[in-house]
Amino acid sequence: MRMIIRTALTTLIALLVLSSTGFAVVKLRHIVSVYQDSQQKGFKQPEGVACGKDSLFVVADTGNGRLVRYTFKSKTLVAGPDMKVQQLPYPVRVQIDGRGDILALDERQRRIVRLSPEGEFRGYVEPSGLPGSSPLVPRSFKVAANGNLYVLDIFSANVVVLSAEGKFLRNIAFPDHYGFISDLAVDPKETVLLVDSVESSVYAAPKDAKKFAPLTQSMKETVNFPTSITTDKKGTIYLVDQTGGDIIIIGQDGSFLGRQLALGWKEGLLRYPSQACINDEGEFFVADRGNNRVQIFEIAE
Repeated sequence: MRMIIRTALTTLIALLVLSSTGFAVVKLRHIVSVYQDSQQKGFKQPEGVACGKDSLFVVADTGNGRLVRYTFKSKTLVAGPDMKVQQLPYPVRVQIDGRGDILALDERQRRIVRLSPEGEFRGYVEPSGLPGSSPLVPRSFKVAANGNLYVLDIFSANVVVLSAEGKFLRNIAFPDHYGFISDLAVDPKETVLLVDSVESSVYAAPKDAKKFAPLTQSMKETVNFPTSITTDKKGTIYLVDQTGGDIIIIGQDGSFLGRQLALGWKEGLLRYPSQACINDEGEFFVADRGNNRVQIFEIAE
């Protein structure tokens, strides 16, 4: 009960502060939920979703060991065929690069797989020129607007930056003190962001920085276990709180801007959500793992 009261008070204070400073409060309005592919085969614990150009989005249907393509334009959803290759038995994170290629992290192999836009296997991402002899152990990854790959390497405690061809460019070291880093994002200014699930905090490394520093204080009092991070075109940060079943919204300066959604099974509610993405139209997609669906929301201010 005390936790509920603290959460409510924190949210109320944040809203009052935002109102007094003129900041707009971001709201997520449910549009549609996606449960199956074009052949009516349902999802099974989907953990990943990626947004691409031309209204494309791809779902990592983890429990079924496949990816599924969709288009969502003018509030109209069109499901495409699924994509299943033996080199990708357990996809958990997915991205779409500027050429339309689909990249997915296989959790069992800890390797990033590259597929054509049609789902044909093109090979693994094989980094070249890495310092030292240790291989990458990716926890997550993101493709930046310039095509570079940012890989969250939990073994070396670095974000490893690779070119589109896989050539090593640089490392960005984790902060001095952290709990467990779950995900990363790259904002429009090429600032790299990390989310710490244990400390419920965000770290940032501006362009060309060599090490991460805290962007927010610990939010453990109000945020349960954030596991995914993404940004919109303005640089606003969205955290997916896996345990709390809600979305935490953070400003570029680390300020708390509010929380949206809640834990539940009805449309517009979440159960153990995972990856999220935002498309060019400002629509928010989230892999609602516990409810075996992907939900799409409109971002409104």
